[in-house]
Amino acid sequence: MPDPSSTGDAPIRLQAYLAHAGVASRRAAERIILDGRVAVNGAVVRELGTKVLPGDRVELDGRPVSAEERTRYILLNKPAGYLCSMSDPEGRPLAADLLKGRVPERVYNVGRLDQWSSGLLLFTNDGELASRLIHPSGGIDKEYEFLADGPIEDEFFASFARGLTVDGVRYTAASAERTGPCSGKIVLVEGKNREIRRVLEAAGRRVKVLRRVRIGPLRLGELGEGEFRDLSRVEIEALKNY
Repeated sequence: MPDPSSTGDAPIRLQAYLAHAGVASRRAAERIILDGRVAVNGAVVRELGTKVLPGDRVELDGRPVSAEERTRYILLNKPAGYLCSMSDPEGRPLAADLLKGRVPERVYNVGRLDQWSSGLLLFTNDGELASRLIHPSGGIDKEYEFLADGPIEDEFFASFARGLTVDGVRYTAASAERTGPCSGKIVLVEGKNREIRRVLEAAGRRVKVLRRVRIGPLRLGELGEGEFRDLSRVEIEALKNY
């Protein structure tokens, strides 16, 4: 993707500019443009062929967007009870709220954790990387630890690893292993909505605690709940090359 800071006066497509600024992936940026949320030099645009030059004023929802914004990669330990959304009409707590006032860049969560799950959540304004990470073809594995409300049969782990169907949906873990009588560790590649919870419920158990401890090469480590940190340069490169 061209970098406006290094292409002289060469125009670039608006969706590429927005992706470089970390607003969203190019595909998501196209939707934002079509929805009429972007203005260039004071005029709302809805054409995907729109191009911008360095020095043009670009605004999203009335707020300036700069492609020179610092790129951030942030690992947050999301507590249970927080939503992975940038807004909520019901006023429930948001994971993004934990960064407010402490991260000046406009960053977005990559993928989701359901409200009552905790653990590793990545925020970034690198739209291209975010798009790669959430696309099913990316093959990024995610590791979870869980505690159920009672003892779990050995067959649960074996069948989850082989693949099983619940309510017409096929669920298959990359690996599933026991860590205790009521607990286990699950690795998913193509995680479906509430997958671990639904598979456990089909086995007659409910989740008491569900925590994501790894995304690809990134590990939660000793980061406390509600705390966050920037990724190291080594971690960023490992994530991009994973």
